[in-house]
Amino acid sequence: MVTVLRLHGLRFVIYTADHEPPHVHVYGNGEARISILTSQVITQGGLSDRDVRLAARVVDDHRPLLLEIWRKYHG
Repeated sequence: MVTVLRLHGLRFVIYTADHEPPHVHVYGNGEARISILTSQVITQGGLSDRDVRLAARVVDDHRPLLLEIWRKYHG
């Protein structure tokens, strides 16, 4: 597990032994999984809709970094 970013009270994590499609786990007061390629929510578990929208914007804004780290661990 690699914490990639900490922004707006959210922690953005990429697991080193994870599965496709490329995605990031977001933790705050709950959690969500968001696609790195599309910024679409894959799952949402307790993270507020507001925080999920914010997290999707962060993923969109940091896509090159997130993809670089995903590819580092997953090829």
